[in-house]
Amino acid sequence: MHELRDERLDRAGVRVLLVRDDLVDTALPGNKWRKLKYNLLAAREQGFGTLLSFGGAYSNHLRAVATAGRRYGFRTVGVVRGEEHLPLNPSLAYASAQGMTLTYLDRDTYRRKHTPQVLAELARTWGDCYVIPEGGSNALAVRGCAELPGEIAEDFDVICCPVGTGGTLAGLAAGLAPGRTALGVAVLKGAGFLLDEVRELQRQALGMPTDNWRIDLDHHYGGYAKRTVELDAFVADFHHRHGVALDPVYTGKLLAAVYDLAEQGHFPPGIRIAAVVTGSAVR
Repeated sequence: MHELRDERLDRAGVRVLLVRDDLVDTALPGNKWRKLKYNLLAAREQGFGTLLSFGGAYSNHLRAVATAGRRYGFRTVGVVRGEEHLPLNPSLAYASAQGMTLTYLDRDTYRRKHTPQVLAELARTWGDCYVIPEGGSNALAVRGCAELPGEIAEDFDVICCPVGTGGTLAGLAAGLAPGRTALGVAVLKGAGFLLDEVRELQRQALGMPTDNWRIDLDHHYGGYAKRTVELDAFVADFHHRHGVALDPVYTGKLLAAVYDLAEQGHFPPGIRIAAVVTGSAVR
């Protein structure tokens, strides 16, 4: 990790420490590995030979599951939202090259993917599989993500991350020492439901939710995978200033939100923010 040197942060009296969790493993970067870690151990301990998970056509999670399966000797099945389109886009082509078998669900069925009926049909087709939810967020993912705060050697007051399914934020907040808080930046439009998602994940992992986190709902820039001129300009300027290419879907929105909130005076002077880069901008 390293501290960002930026006059905009200096004016606000805010220190931002960039946590490059994306560099831990280039094939399984950041929160993808942390979410999968204990799920892989559970799958092995329970005798499963196949991992099955869900994602959209550009899912980095499916890429990670495919990579983990190849690396650790699991067969993998990726259940993709929508219809098959050939040739495969780079994300699905990568997953397929790692040995993942791709199958597709229409959008209505995909919305019911975790119901007993849909899961039973998938089991009839693909056999006995260890099922990992979309985005990898479950109680075991929370356990893996909770390890990150303890690995940060620098002192900080607030840890920040982007929020898509809630697992990373739930884990980071669970792993904080007393007096520290977590801030998640929702990358989805209309993401108020994530508050309940994070609470439920913490209940499953910890027995009860913590009260040391919150979610910013105002920096989604139009919705999931949506971009604006302002967001693109921020990402380009950040790369020019700091040499770090941000993923505009997740970490670009996270850092843009941190800078915007700092300039608005949202943070008290002297605060130390640890901003987690959860994944790479490279597709």
